[in-house]
Amino acid sequence: MSAQPRPFWHPLAAGGLLGVALLLTFLITGHGLGASGFFARMAAWVSAQLAPGWAATNSYFAPFLQAGNPLSNWITWEVIGVVTGGFLGAVAAGRFRLGIERGPNLSTGSRLLFALVGGILVGFGARLAQGCTSGVGLSGAATLAVAGFVFLAGFFLAGFATALFTRRLWQ
Repeated sequence: MSAQPRPFWHPLAAGGLLGVALLLTFLITGHGLGASGFFARMAAWVSAQLAPGWAATNSYFAPFLQAGNPLSNWITWEVIGVVTGGFLGAVAAGRFRLGIERGPNLSTGSRLLFALVGGILVGFGARLAQGCTSGVGLSGAATLAVAGFVFLAGFFLAGFATALFTRRLWQ
């Protein structure tokens, strides 16, 4: 690992490569990018391990359980690849470090609480939208689906509004 981390990629180059990765994903797997389905499948699988009768009769989890083991689904391997690739990329760029980033007026505990609440809200929203930003937004927009563009616009607007609100509170 170098002493000085490498600079971030130019946004247009990174976006272009993301587009190529999305195209290759469609061509190779027949699916777009996505991640929230993985978490739903894992939640169903864990529920089935802990309370098999309840999970099998749960109207939300049952379809995921009928699809079989999460390891037999493409989305599981996609998420494993994203986590592995992100880790290897951060190490290679000299940017990997453990830590909790926060503003000067926010405690570590508050930062973790906000991250948890934000993650729960985004996860809930992703399941309501039947996909996450990469599934509905990127893959949907790539196929010119109106829902993809509406989702991306709403996601960005909500993100900007939340950033303005939280920056005023803690800076």
